[in-house]
Amino acid sequence: MARFSDHGDGFGRPARRGVLAASVVGTLRLVVGGRAAAQFVGDAPTSSAPSLGAAGLQRYRVGLRVVAQGGRCRDIYATLPVPADWPEQTARIVDEDTTSDVRRLRFRDTPGAARQMIVEISDLAAGAEARAVLTYELERSAILAPEQTAGLKLPARTERTLRGFLAPSPYIESRHPAIVRLAREVTAGRDGWAKVEAIYDTVRERVEYRNGDLKGAARALADGWGDCEELTCLFIAMARASGVPSRTVWVEGHCYPEFYLVDTLGDGHWFPCQAAGSRAFGSMPDLLPILQKGDNFRDPDRPGQSLRYLSEFIRGSAVGGGGSPKVIWVREGA
Repeated sequence: MARFSDHGDGFGRPARRGVLAASVVGTLRLVVGGRAAAQFVGDAPTSSAPSLGAAGLQRYRVGLRVVAQGGRCRDIYATLPVPADWPEQTARIVDEDTTSDVRRLRFRDTPGAARQMIVEISDLAAGAEARAVLTYELERSAILAPEQTAGLKLPARTERTLRGFLAPSPYIESRHPAIVRLAREVTAGRDGWAKVEAIYDTVRERVEYRNGDLKGAARALADGWGDCEELTCLFIAMARASGVPSRTVWVEGHCYPEFYLVDTLGDGHWFPCQAAGSRAFGSMPDLLPILQKGDNFRDPDRPGQSLRYLSEFIRGSAVGGGGSPKVIWVREGA
């Protein structure tokens, strides 16, 4: 019995902004009231905290279709990222389209980072198609910048949950000499909000937005150009080199960074910024579906690997050595 294993492209190389993103945003409906004017969940009202702006409702379909080509397939096991709740997003399943071949459908959470759907198919006859597709209703809010930024500063102590956001990640070379040197140069004499904003402006000045192959922060700085991933990587690398916890936010067809500062009460807040595109520092006008946050994941199905993004994954067995699955990953506006 032959084994097969593969993973989808996922955001190993994400779809470009304006392709998949357009299909999702096209279904957006603005919401009046509701969560739109509320503070971030769990935050006490303070002028130094980010707040939620206008919200929109959209439907988003995610899942997979598997066809057993050339013969029978067994023990198919697949995982894929799905939307989860965040302070600026609520995710609710409103429809489930599964065939009888699907033995089990469940979820696995990486706390504070991502949610995966796990699909198990015991036996799939030659030529048969199994399907597991969920439709989500997402309420996504814009994020408004804080009214007061003077009191925001770097955390005095690094909590355990933040340590990973100060270390290097795949393509985020925060200890690269050129990145460390530039970060020190542009942040000299600055602290808190002004320190991070200096990094933000430097990245946007030094790196021209241009599509290309994934190359990471150091190459983007050396070449002077890159796309949304490179600008995000370089911002995060420079921020981490300066002691500012930072992470990648993965949305449909795009990504952007978030950075962490503490207010005068000692409460910490994550602030977004648009590394590529129109200037938005400490705020985020986009309402694209959030898929995960982070850039150095460990997946139990891929032991020993540091993953920049929790992409799709599938494995199984071909009976008699002749079968192989054709997998269609579904990720689209509904």
